[in-house]
This record gives sequence, C-alpha cells and structure tokens, in this order.
Amino acid sequence: MSSGSMSNPYLITGPALISFSGGRTSGYMLHEILRAHGGTLPCDVIVAFANTGKEREETLRFVHECGSRWNVHIHWLEYRDDEAGFEEVGFNSASRDGEPFKALIDKKGYLPNAVTRFCTSELKVRPMKKFCLSIGWLHWQNVIGLRYDEGLRVMRQLANNDAGKDRWKSAMPMSKAKATKRGHVLPFWLGENVDPINLTHPLPQGFDLGLRDYEGNCDLCMLKSRGALKRLMRDNPQMSEWWQAREASISMKSARATKAGRRFVTEYSYADLEREVATQPFMPGLIDEEYDVECGLHCGADA
Repeated sequence: MSSGSMSNPYLITGPALISFSGGRTSGYMLHEILRAHGGTLPCDVIVAFANTGKEREETLRFVHECGSRWNVHIHWLEYRDDEAGFEEVGFNSASRDGEPFKALIDKKGYLPNAVTRFCTSELKVRPMKKFCLSIGWLHWQNVIGLRYDEGLRVMRQLANNDAGKDRWKSAMPMSKAKATKRGHVLPFWLGENVDPINLTHPLPQGFDLGLRDYEGNCDLCMLKSRGALKRLMRDNPQMSEWWQAREASISMKSARATKAGRRFVTEYSYADLEREVATQPFMPGLIDEEYDVECGLHCGADA
C-alpha cells in the first residue's frame, strides 16, 4: 500500500484516514492533500477529528471552517462508553464542557498523566479506530501531520509501522515533503503576521486558528509547561475549574487512584497553580518553553 506518489507525497492512496487534530499543521496537511487530489478526496480517503470536549472553541471553529471553506466532509467523533465506542457529532452538537473526557475519567477511577496518557488512546485513537472498523475497513493508512522538523516523532512512527501491531500504518506526507513549521505552516496561515491575535496584515487563507503556540488545542493539557498553564489560567480565569474539579473528585471518591492517579501532573495540582497565579506577580512574556501543542499529533505521535 503506497502512501502517495514519488513526485507528490500528498497524493494519498486509500483506504486512508486523515487524522485532523484541529491545529495549523494538520490543517495545512489537509489543504495540501486536497490540492494534490484536485480539491476532491477519493471516496476511500476520509477525514476525522476526535473531540475530547476540552478543545478550545477556536479549535472547533477552525475545524468547522476548514471543512466548509474547502468543501471537505470532516467526521467529528467523540468517545462513548458503549458497544460502538464513539458517536459522530458536528460543530453544533460537539461537547464543550469535557463530557467525553469526564466520562472516561469516571470509568477509569483515576486521572491520566504524562506517563499514563490514556486520554489520547481512549478519546482520540480508539474512536477513530472504531469508526474505521464501523465502515468495514480492516486495515488502513493513518495519515498524520508530523512535519520534517519533528524527526524524533517521525522515527517513532516508522518504528511503530515496522512493529506491525496495529491495523493501520502511519503515513506522514509532510515529513516526506520536508514541510516545516516556520518554512511552510506559519507562512501559509499567518503570512506576514507575527502574532495570530493582533493581526497587522491580511491572513493568506482568509482565516486562521487564532491561537498562540502555547495555547494549544486542548485548553489546559497536562503536557503543557508549568509556565504556559499559569499564563493560560491568568488570561482565562475560569479555565482551570474543570481540571480542578476532576482532581478533587478523584481524590475524594476513588480508592483505586494512586498518588499519581489523583493529579494530572505529579509535581503539582491545578489548584496549586491557581493559587500561584493569584498570589504571584505577573511576569510578562515568561513562558518557559516554546510549545507546539496539537492534541492528537503531539499526543498521538507518542502514544
């Protein structure tokens, strides 16, 4: 099964699932795949977005806009604890208060963390797998937006392909095309703009995700740095309430949760971060790392 032609890696041979994380990188990849196919995907090449319920509203709008502007059907999937394992929703009916994520945590009785990242496997990978099986596919390509400048993640996916443990093989057309974040993705979306929030020039595509790198897609993902989480909490005062509620609930109710399983981050709780934000002075511009968080790419590539 070929992942594309030698001349154009964005020509995808089905059956193939294009995994759309909802970020700029996977949006760029989808655009290039559509362009390679003359604007219309083959009937056995489909696009899916898995919503955890904790994606930013900007992400949901971006996914919807990519589909409507480019005339491509994007299947919106959400985890369900039933025989099907997923439900197909849409922009209007998509969960926005972490309902699928909460249901999974309640079922598990403990919280995911950077080591035990079951939120990725259960909320994103498995619903997409169940969806593919539901339409009769037994084996397929999983097309993911790993770029040329993400060499380690690309190597991990190639190793997973060689291991042959899954029903799918991962195709990474952006890596083959040597597409990078700064050389291709950011110019495609932002053009001459430096800040996606405070625009000074027209957007090349007429729309954009509208988030800075550290904001990511999943609002307070535990994989974000401490500095990024605190900045987000400071900028969005109610954003941590859902995360704090999950930590408090598990600590009170679950006998199965170890110390690590009662927190999203072992070293600190989200309540700890909230207290730090409330008591410490704000240091403008201090985010302790540049982070390109596309939940489903960053997570899925390492899952």
